[in-house]
Amino acid sequence: MNPATPPVARTRVRYLILTLIFIVTVFNYVDRATLSIAAPSMRGDLGFDAMTMGIAFSAFGWAYTAMQLPGGVILDRYGSRVVLGASLILWSTLTFLQGYVDYFASAFLVLFGLRFLMGVAEAPAFPANNRLTVMWFPRQERGLATAVFQSAQYFALAAFTPLMVWLVSTWGWQHVFWVTGLAGIAIGLAWFRLVREPRKDHRVNQAEIDYIEAGGGLPTIGDVKTPFSWQRVKAIGANRMMVGIYLGQFCLTSITWFFLTWFPTYLIEAKGMTLLKVGLVAAIPPVAGCLGGVVGGVWSDWMLRKGFSLTAARKTPIICGLLLSSSIVVANYSASLTVVIAVMSLAFFAKGVGNLGWCIVGDVSPARAMGISGAMFNFCGNLASIVTPIAIGVMINQLGSFDVALMYVAAMGLLGAFAYLFIVGPLKRLDLDDFAEPQPQATPAATPDTSLSR
Repeated sequence: MNPATPPVARTRVRYLILTLIFIVTVFNYVDRATLSIAAPSMRGDLGFDAMTMGIAFSAFGWAYTAMQLPGGVILDRYGSRVVLGASLILWSTLTFLQGYVDYFASAFLVLFGLRFLMGVAEAPAFPANNRLTVMWFPRQERGLATAVFQSAQYFALAAFTPLMVWLVSTWGWQHVFWVTGLAGIAIGLAWFRLVREPRKDHRVNQAEIDYIEAGGGLPTIGDVKTPFSWQRVKAIGANRMMVGIYLGQFCLTSITWFFLTWFPTYLIEAKGMTLLKVGLVAAIPPVAGCLGGVVGGVWSDWMLRKGFSLTAARKTPIICGLLLSSSIVVANYSASLTVVIAVMSLAFFAKGVGNLGWCIVGDVSPARAMGISGAMFNFCGNLASIVTPIAIGVMINQLGSFDVALMYVAAMGLLGAFAYLFIVGPLKRLDLDDFAEPQPQATPAATPDTSLSR
């Protein structure tokens, strides 16, 4: 008898794909941040007042939010590799062109148009990230994979802000757009060379494919191009589980946008910090948020490996994180700057722990409507980027204090936890057949996909 054939070792191509997703997401945020870095110099050179600059800042957010659903439709039709690669090259080209706005008589209109188009181009990015992680990772590894690509936003700001400031101060504001734009285009070309769907990637062996499928991953979802269906959109949006998930994401993103917009002003106006000191301490909560994201992902995956249900493994870190993030209100009752920064860092850490919404969307979305489902999720979350800064601004103007603003942020944490506790219910993957358009005649039943029922 021949000796037994040893089992074939699994390849680990999925980690290369995750690394590339992380790099692309870093540049997603680097290109968003270019204008904020260049703004002080641009205002002096181009004569923009604060209101004009604020309108230019807003162009990206409005387009990004509005284009989520169309981006999801395109994603389901053409797949993550093509859509994300093309988006990266397009938004990087638009970033590069912003270095030339001073060549035009109406620099503001050109800048506004380029930033608006950037929002359009970047709209499919996070739904594409989510779709790729579902294709390449089993459930027991997906929490950490999601945390890794979501941590790219913090890494981008921490690692590239000094470089961009140096470019502006040494060479002029135009160079920050030119350098980051060209880098993004180069990465986009590398993306098309290095990224494939699992069954089309010659570097992947069958053992890795089997491992992904056995763990509830969906390496074949790119094989079928899903046509758009309003009936499917309405059915997904009316599903109680999805409504709870979308509400939870709106609440969690509201916490994020407090830190992205009003946090430095809060430290100066409410706590009397100098601008220099704010520059030193304002980075501490985002670092805590990055650590919290990793903790949440590892915690969730550990629970799955220990035999907890998908519902328990995903919802426990989210609910705990959202509840703990409401501790931000404690800052209203302390005059100590050390205590305030500690409380803010704890709240952002907790928000990071609960930042598993994309992971859940990958777990429960219809397998062949991952793009549109993720786009609906991202649309609801990014509404907070519009609502939260305005709501907090109104509270401050009307009451002259940040106390109610912090209570609002804390209430968002409590409301998000309520959504996951009482609205979402058990997590399970939605069946695409439940949302199919009526057919004029019967068709043979498809072979059941047992991986979706795990």
